[in-house]
Amino acid sequence: MLVRRLRSTIPALSRRWQTTASNTAIEPPSTGGHSSVASSQLLRMTRESALRTPGISWQDEESDRNIVGGRETRKMNLYQAVRDALSIALAKDDTAVIFGEDIAFGGVFRCTMGLAEEFGRERVFNTPLTEQGIAGFGIGLASMGHTAIAEIQFADYIFPAFDQLVNEAAKFRYRSGGHFSIGGLTVRTPTMAVGHGGLYHSQSPEGFFMGASGLKVVIPRSPIQCKGLLLSAIRDPNPVIFMEPKVLYRSAVEQVPIDDFALPLSRAEILIPGSDLTLLTWGTPVYQCEYALRLLNSPPPSLAPLIPPSLRSAKVELIDLRTILPWDVETVVESVRRTKRLVIVHEAGMTGGVGGEIAAEVGKRAFLRLDAPVRRITGWDVPAGLQFEKFNMPDAVRILDGIMETLSY
Repeated sequence: MLVRRLRSTIPALSRRWQTTASNTAIEPPSTGGHSSVASSQLLRMTRESALRTPGISWQDEESDRNIVGGRETRKMNLYQAVRDALSIALAKDDTAVIFGEDIAFGGVFRCTMGLAEEFGRERVFNTPLTEQGIAGFGIGLASMGHTAIAEIQFADYIFPAFDQLVNEAAKFRYRSGGHFSIGGLTVRTPTMAVGHGGLYHSQSPEGFFMGASGLKVVIPRSPIQCKGLLLSAIRDPNPVIFMEPKVLYRSAVEQVPIDDFALPLSRAEILIPGSDLTLLTWGTPVYQCEYALRLLNSPPPSLAPLIPPSLRSAKVELIDLRTILPWDVETVVESVRRTKRLVIVHEAGMTGGVGGEIAAEVGKRAFLRLDAPVRRITGWDVPAGLQFEKFNMPDAVRILDGIMETLSY
């Protein structure tokens, strides 16, 4: 496979990079893990670009503030954006409460730091170590008209709450004939890998909820996206599982509008337009995909012999799905009909993953327009072993390999 040839060049490339950095436009790919998120061109680092985020909807009470002119931004990483969104939700909704394991002092990732002191411990409080109890308690609160914002400390531990979320939360409105709702329930949880989390702190369980009609599942890629999508999730009339890529809590930094705003759920975003191939992903792999496209278009000298010049000019359309359930079928299918090729990237394993459902739906709607089989680049179907975790995640080399094989089919 080409990926083996690509990897064989990495040691030499790394040595060469030490002496030719000033003359090389791109750093060498790592053998696994995450490339530098800080250098991403997808992050909005200026006030002007932040205030013009596509799909942004200002939620001010004053109607004359639906303009950009007088608004300000502040530099935030992703966990600070979470905290900012939660603060707005608590300030504007007296029924809103936040609860979970250790969240009263800020939580393990500090996303709720200072909220208990600001809004009172009767609204921001710890729970026992019981994920099933947290979910059940949230369902009860929401059913009584409260805005319940629960935290599951790691997505890996959401499985004890699976019965409550899938059998109760997802079905609550349907089984009551529309008379009752728990739309005020939002369940936040850190997800995806960091490179050293091991078996119980590196999983991506979004695919397990694909059959749970009645739930929404959202995964943001950046601070602006996180704040806007989280506020939309909290105010959505359906229960939402909001999964935050934990490696991005501190590595993803943007200028974030300080005002109250929302971003639309169930709508994908085209980050880089293209015409030759659709590259679909969400969460942390967005940045690995961006890096793979840089390698394709501008390969460093040691990779250049492995990347045919005819492929370097390929225009790849990069799409962030953002909402996993229900996902934006129209945007994805329309893109594939134009590009005639689809590569799906996600950290979860291939078997039973979200990519399989997307591939099936695209095959049904656009089969005769495809010039190549839909390709999935995912984590391997194995537990995330601690010392091998970086090799389990789909990195830029594997993504580049998949893109080239699909373009050459």
